[in-house]
Parts: sequence; structure tokens; C-alpha cells
Amino acid sequence: MHLSENEGIEGVRFAVTGGQGFVGAALCLELIRRGALEVRSLDLRASSSWSQQLLDAGVRFFQGDVRKKEDVEKVFRNVDCVFHLASYGMSGKEMVQAGRTDEININGTCNVLDACHEHGVRRLVYVSTYNVVFGGKPIVNGSETLPYFPIEDHVDAYGRSKSIAEQLVLKSNGRQAKSNKGTRLYTCAIRPAAIYGPGEERHLPRILSLGKLGLASFRIGAPNVKTDWVYADNLVLALILASMGLLDDIPGRKGTPVAAGQAYFICDGAPINSFDFIISPLFRSLGYAVPRVTLDTSVALAISRIILFMSTLLYPWLDSKWIPQPLILPAEVYKVGVTHYFSYLKAKEELGYVPVTSPQEGLAATISYWQERKRRELDGPTIMSVALPCFTRVWH
Repeated sequence: MHLSENEGIEGVRFAVTGGQGFVGAALCLELIRRGALEVRSLDLRASSSWSQQLLDAGVRFFQGDVRKKEDVEKVFRNVDCVFHLASYGMSGKEMVQAGRTDEININGTCNVLDACHEHGVRRLVYVSTYNVVFGGKPIVNGSETLPYFPIEDHVDAYGRSKSIAEQLVLKSNGRQAKSNKGTRLYTCAIRPAAIYGPGEERHLPRILSLGKLGLASFRIGAPNVKTDWVYADNLVLALILASMGLLDDIPGRKGTPVAAGQAYFICDGAPINSFDFIISPLFRSLGYAVPRVTLDTSVALAISRIILFMSTLLYPWLDSKWIPQPLILPAEVYKVGVTHYFSYLKAKEELGYVPVTSPQEGLAATISYWQERKRRELDGPTIMSVALPCFTRVWH
């Protein structure tokens, strides 16, 4: 696919669900940079660490819930393209909350699809996951020809719900708009690897908090286990290219858009052991003890099932801050302890995707971010630095 850098972006109105999240915010900013007429962010949060930057760039905020159809519909009016990133259940305590995960990932996606149909949205790019085809069995250089992992065999609600949602999205490809039969909705799904980069908020903060407490002293799986990662900027590029692949009004091109009804694996293209690539280097750079004890995957899986059982018993109170994050859960054991990596060849051939940031560059930026964050926290105000001036004023 050979299009201009801003094809289908300049002068176009976009909506991004989950627009105040790590990837969503980066996507909003990139769309603005490329000349979008308007970018609307739908997010459950009123604000995030990216809010000011988004506001300064001109992104419009809509606080709302994808589980509420009316919240989605008010954002999608007069929108040409939607990026659906909002999701739940990827990490930590969220993984145990199956009911909420289904409501957001499945029901929320249904509301997104209905709103697209209602308002004549032409393009929908859905952010999916490797887990729609991976469920604990090794996959080497996998492709999009792999079947969906059996729904009933998923070990967590996230993978199961994302699989159902992706299939709903792809089956909606080509659906006619409610008010204009000449307008069709074209859809595709992007399946990213584990995402990393400065500001990532789902996995790394939890892993590093365990490392800080000295509770992440073990590795999982053999040293030759390999998995994929994708740097945030590479994923944003893939999402934008996918939106271009759904254009149906390109001069000289006839027929169905190249990406319509398709799914694409997206990664950095450098499968590697997760502990060697990011966990150990991050721990080392922050002065934390590097994991040295190796747990066999089967042992780690048994431990994670016990933790899952205990977390399930605490289900009614999981939202409480006094309930700690689970140490590790079965889906996470599979993620780091079982080889599974995929080829991005289809995305390269059909969308023109090639990673713009290398793993080395991405890791360096991520480490730099966390080192600076640690420095700010250590050098920030302490109880004594705040209290001492107060006492001084009182006594003088």
C-alpha cells in the first residue's frame, strides 16, 4: 500500500476510545500532528498524566463509559474514523474481575459497533491482542492464518472477551450505515504484542513495584523462551496505517479496501526472552535485585493458580486499595514462560508497516524514563522538608 503520509487524516474527524491512556494519548497526538480536523477522546477518566498535553494539542475530551450507548453515540456524531482502544482486564486485579471485563470488552464493543452503524462511521480500527490465538501453547513465527484459540479454554476473561469482541468487529465489516445505504463501515483488527515505552501504565509499574519490594526475585521458564514486544510509537504507526488501509475512496483503486475485515499482528520483529530484554535491564538500571532464581513454567503455573483462587475469594473487595495486586496469574505465566511470537509480514505487505523504533532505542527510552521518574520521587519533597519550614515559622 503506497499512500501519502497523511492520507485519510488531513481534514478528517476522528474518535479514540481510551484516548487518555498510554497508547490512546500517543495516537491522538499523532493524528493532530498529521493534520486531523478534530480528534475526540472518549475515556472513563476525567484526566490522566497526558491530559494537559492533549488539551494543548487541541484534543476534545469526552468523559464517558463505553458500556453506556448514549456516551458512545454523542462522541461518534459526524466522525469518519474510530479507533477502539478502551479495554479492561489486562493486568493485575483487573484480570480476576470477569464480569466487568466482559461488560467493557464485549458489551462496550457492541455499543461502539452500533454507534458506528447509527452515525455512518466509515472506518473502525480495533485494538485486539495476541491472546485471541495464544492460550499457553508454543507458537513460533505465527501468522494470521492461525485459528482463534478455543473460547472455553482461555485462562482469563481478558483473552476470551477480546477474542469475542474482535470477531464481532470483523464480522461487522461492510455493514451499511443506518441512514445512508451508500455508506459502509469497514473494519480491521490490530493485534499488538506486549507494549512498552515511557509512561506504559499496565504492566511495568506493577512489575517494578514488586522489584522495589524485593518480591520479583525469580524468572519464569527456560532461558530460550522467546516472546514479542512492541514499542508504543511502532504500534501507533500501525494503527494509522490500518486506518489508511480502510479507505474506500482512493483514486485509481477499486473494490474492497485492502485492510477491510482483516487482522494484523504487530510487533518490533525481534522475539526475545522477556526477562533478558526488559525486566532485568530495568531492574539493574534502577538498582533493584535482578531475578536470578528460575521457576519451571509448570511450577509457576501451579503457584499462579493458587493466587488466582485466593484472589477469587476476595472478589467483592478487589477494588479496595488494601487488597494488594496478585503476584502473578496464569495468563501472565504463559505470557513470559511460553514461547510465542508472530510475523508482521502481512502488515508489511498490505499496510506498509515497518517498525520505526528499534528495540534498543525503545528500551533505552523506557529505562531513561524510569530512571528520571525514580530520581524525581527520591528528590521530591519529604515529610521533613515540608514540616521543618512550618515549625521554623511557628517558633520565629
